[in-house]
Amino acid sequence: MAAKKEMVRDRLIVRTSVIAIVTNLCLVGFKVLVGLMANSIAIVLDAMNNLSDALSSVITILGTKLASRPPDKKHPFGYGRVEYLTAILISCLILFAGVSFAVTSVKKIIHPDETNYSLVTVVIVVVAIVTKLVLGAYTRRMGKETESDALVASGADATFDAVISAGTLVGALVAMATEYVIDGWIGALISLAIMKAGLELLMDTLSSIVGRRADSALTKEMKQRLCTVDGILGAYDLVLHNYGPTRTIGAVNVAVYDWRTAAELHAISKQAQQLILDEYAIQLYVGFYAVNTQEDDLKELEQSVREYVQAQPYVLSMHAFYEDSRTKAISFDVVIDFAASNVRRELAHGLEEALEAQHPGRSFSIRIDRDYSD
Repeated sequence: MAAKKEMVRDRLIVRTSVIAIVTNLCLVGFKVLVGLMANSIAIVLDAMNNLSDALSSVITILGTKLASRPPDKKHPFGYGRVEYLTAILISCLILFAGVSFAVTSVKKIIHPDETNYSLVTVVIVVVAIVTKLVLGAYTRRMGKETESDALVASGADATFDAVISAGTLVGALVAMATEYVIDGWIGALISLAIMKAGLELLMDTLSSIVGRRADSALTKEMKQRLCTVDGILGAYDLVLHNYGPTRTIGAVNVAVYDWRTAAELHAISKQAQQLILDEYAIQLYVGFYAVNTQEDDLKELEQSVREYVQAQPYVLSMHAFYEDSRTKAISFDVVIDFAASNVRRELAHGLEEALEAQHPGRSFSIRIDRDYSD
């Protein structure tokens, strides 16, 4: 089922990219012709931007084909991250185009050429604006539907191109109405806008490769769904690793009563894994925390410890509280803010000493956790 969904996704990405290529090439032809007739550097630069958009769509197709290769021994998690490399290449092309356009525009500002705009010029630019708006909306919608960062970026870029073309239209109207040539200035603004878009795309893609925080709504929903499995009392420490837009692998610890047998834990683990795989297409590894079958005095002790621990600076929450009835040794995990990364050992040691002083006869072992997900 998952393989079939990925095949459908790949076909949609390729089809959308082909539509974008054909549309952009048509716009390139029209704009180059009009730009040369009007002697407008802004329109010619706008045409070159459409050409780079067409090239970006070609790269998107190639990246999608490479990313769809099945996992192998050398790359057991598949090739899904190739799509991120594709987005980086596209952003670099956009940045290069922006710098090149900036140089040409500055030359036009220093040595302006006389332009020759006409009503035909204006009409074609207006058609180009409408075309890019429609193409941008379609490409972005398909990008969200297929979870393709490259398509979403291309759609946003196409919409942004419409704004750029609108700037070109302003330059044409000013030249026709006043005979003032602001073509070079419009071109300079266009080039700055292109560079800004390229840089934002590059930074966003690099963030995906480095490893960004999992979506809060997704992680909260997954924990809630795990708690619907019979025997699971709570879900903690959920970590998700992204290996491309359609491949995610993760791990979670769930709380169960300490009287559960190994056979029961096995069944709980399998049921939880299948639930998450079916509903979210995520391969999840499940670990267990033991929960005491608590009496009133132990519940009061846990509540007292929780109130003290969560009142400390940097502490976000605690979980996995468990007491060994024979040794009176208590262990639990504390989730701290990332701002406290340099005080992890000191925080755990300080809490252990304070709690042992408050509760004579008991020992405490505290593990510090990162705030990996909500």
